[in-house]
Amino acid sequence: MNHAPTFSIPDHLNASEPIERQGKQRSDVRMLVLDRDSHRTFHEPFTAIANYLQQGDVLVLNRSRTIPSRLIGSLHGETIELRLSHERRDGLWDGLILSSSELHAGDRIFLSSSLSATLIEKDEHTPLWRVAFSKRGAQLLEYVYRYGEPIGYEYIKSSLSIQDYQTVYSSAPGSVEMCSAGRPFTWQLLARLKQKGVRIAFLELHTGLSYYENDVWPDPAHHPEHYHIPKETIEELKKGKRIIAVGTTVVRALETYAQTNRSQGTTTLSIDAGYELQLATGLLTGFHEPQASHLHMLAAFVQEQELFRVYEQAIRQGYQWHEFGDVNFILPLGDM
Repeated sequence: MNHAPTFSIPDHLNASEPIERQGKQRSDVRMLVLDRDSHRTFHEPFTAIANYLQQGDVLVLNRSRTIPSRLIGSLHGETIELRLSHERRDGLWDGLILSSSELHAGDRIFLSSSLSATLIEKDEHTPLWRVAFSKRGAQLLEYVYRYGEPIGYEYIKSSLSIQDYQTVYSSAPGSVEMCSAGRPFTWQLLARLKQKGVRIAFLELHTGLSYYENDVWPDPAHHPEHYHIPKETIEELKKGKRIIAVGTTVVRALETYAQTNRSQGTTTLSIDAGYELQLATGLLTGFHEPQASHLHMLAAFVQEQELFRVYEQAIRQGYQWHEFGDVNFILPLGDM
């Protein structure tokens, strides 16, 4: 970003649990709508999203499913935490290791009597290590699903299940964190949108870690993520009027395709205020921390000063932050 964000997030605005634990539905979150054309803002319940979508719009959803990517093991006699970030190939991952010990290539993390992970090398651009597991394929996945836990940051106050970190339509396992922008959707709401003539399309982008601890955040240029855009989604994009991305992950996949004409692969595309969007017209997303690259991406949709104004308004209005919080809908409204 050209200018440093001027806002900070009060602790009480950090959503610490799914809204369902308050006896509500996942669609009962709030939505702050920002018109890209006039910069008007509207405060709505999320279910009012149907009022802002039109027949012929294409709503693109990321159907990547969250895996329990927090693993506990032993290294040099110390209990440590390994957070998976990006799969390089079967059995080889980039991961964040939370340990008080000095780490070296060749060190082995013992995860169970039958599974270990060997440190291969540290990434030169990030705090991540490349680790090789002693098992691959279905055997490794079975361990991850049986013993792994979802990654939860310090604002999460209670133990949550991996099901809490899924969207209702997620079907392709691979994300280490939830593709949270789509979490408020229910099948009933998606059916309503489809009846209205909104086209629903899917792609996959498997998310890496969004935070490296100690106030270190990923740089998209050094943050590879796998994506796949099915042929039927590409056909929908050609027919659509406005293309609405549900989540920054969807923007990253769409714009990578627009630049490369490749429907699948690995992306390190960085999108910020200087980027000219080629496919995405609108964006439904959560509220992001000032340091996050996700926030930088929003500046490609709306000028920074307007974005900061909206965020300061969201703080005054008590909107909730993070993956279980409220949402921000940025799109051109035209004459609506």
